[in-house]
Amino acid sequence: MRHGKKFNHLGRTAPHRKAMLSNMACSLIEHKRINTTVAKAKALRVYVEPLLTKAKEDTTHNRRTVFSYLQSKEAVAELFRTVAPKIAERNGGYTRIIKTGFRQGDAADMAMIELVDFNELYNPNEEEKKTTRRSRRAGTAKKEAVASVPAAETPAEEAKTDGVTEGGVKSEDNKTD
Repeated sequence: MRHGKKFNHLGRTAPHRKAMLSNMACSLIEHKRINTTVAKAKALRVYVEPLLTKAKEDTTHNRRTVFSYLQSKEAVAELFRTVAPKIAERNGGYTRIIKTGFRQGDAADMAMIELVDFNELYNPNEEEKKTTRRSRRAGTAKKEAVASVPAAETPAEEAKTDGVTEGGVKSEDNKTD
């Protein structure tokens, strides 16, 4: 009976399971998404989400604690430098598991596990990036200067309008087809 057994042993010994989850967590942090089986993805989520929570506060103690789980300086640096600032305002739920079907060889249920804040296409709550509108400040001064010129158009302005009349419709005599 399995009373009180809370996590999936994944058919491995404890050190093998610990090493596998550590390697998968490092890969997830470095690549932001990995493909694996559903059972391993669910076990990885339980393993990596507390580490992501610890990474939100950059202290020496938290770095050492995370390093004891990951055993990779590069993954710890990536986690604290790039991942932690992006997940700073999120209160949990840092990963997403998406089922991708069955594996060809043994029909194992496959899934993709990814960091939620790093998927721009599938993130519906992500606000639009604000693009700055570029406007020419000198354009208003030119219009004032044009208004002071008499009603006759200068040749330079005539070339800019390219035969478009004031109503916005091209006149028939200026068409060059």
